[in-house]
Amino acid sequence: MAKKVEPRRHAELTPPRDGDVPVTANVGPHGEAVALWSSPAGRDALCERTIGPGGASFASTHPPRGVPVRLVRHLPDGDVVVDIDELTLAHCHVQPLPGDRFLVVGARCAWDPAGPRPNAQVFDASGAQVGAAVFGDGIEDVATTPSGATWVSYFDEGVFGNNGWGDPGPAPVGASGLVRFDTELRRAWEYPYDTEYDSITDCYALNVIGERAFAYYYTEFPVVSVDRGQVTGWTTTVQGAHQLLTDGTRCALIGGYGKHHDRVVVGELTAGGGLEVRHRRRLRLPDGVDSSACDVVGRGDTLHVFSDSAHYVLDLDQLTSR
Repeated sequence: MAKKVEPRRHAELTPPRDGDVPVTANVGPHGEAVALWSSPAGRDALCERTIGPGGASFASTHPPRGVPVRLVRHLPDGDVVVDIDELTLAHCHVQPLPGDRFLVVGARCAWDPAGPRPNAQVFDASGAQVGAAVFGDGIEDVATTPSGATWVSYFDEGVFGNNGWGDPGPAPVGASGLVRFDTELRRAWEYPYDTEYDSITDCYALNVIGERAFAYYYTEFPVVSVDRGQVTGWTTTVQGAHQLLTDGTRCALIGGYGKHHDRVVVGELTAGGGLEVRHRRRLRLPDGVDSSACDVVGRGDTLHVFSDSAHYVLDLDQLTSR
């Protein structure tokens, strides 16, 4: 039977204001926690969904109104807090940028003949918006780099088109499945369609170390590295994982379909171009942690789990220990 591994409690995120609750949390390029906070009513507005005629639920592109929020980098020597009077993006990803700036990206973006509304916004230390761009629809993950570049991965609707993209609008921004935007929020690089690892139809996991990106994607489920525009890859037999941990040599793929939802496969990224499996584990969340309400982030060799204000971590050394 596979050994069970449990993330350890790492820190408690401090609300920037009394009554604030976390809307979403992520991890910055230096391993720091970064979070978006608001009131309970603000959180509900920022996470609003629309119910279609058939009962299906769809993530809204924008909240019904501008929402006051706090953007916070949670650092050991003191938090960096930026107040935003009215955030107009929903289902957000948040990342830090150099100079105490923050990037906020809405996961959904509708195309409009008059022009799509920007779903990437940059705020400076005073809370003023100092940049905006269209990052497209169907965004799965967002990760910034120490230089201020941004890697964005897309799920299938962002690749093939929805919300007007592709029909009647132009090709989706995320048609390649993985895009790097430069420090001015311009598209600087897109994943090629002609690699030996096949094209991306749904990017299941993204992990960024420094300026280098690692991704794992449907349909063939390789692990690929993008370093200064060069793609290197490793084939795997692991399907359906949703988190990727790596230190550039070792790799862990976490999750899977159905009964494999808590599976952890750990191995070496070999010179021969494959993942050589060394360990199989099962992920067990701490008591009281609801997996459906967590933010789970793979950054470098560490898995971060955010449950309310609690921050848990699990790293490759723990996964490979006997």
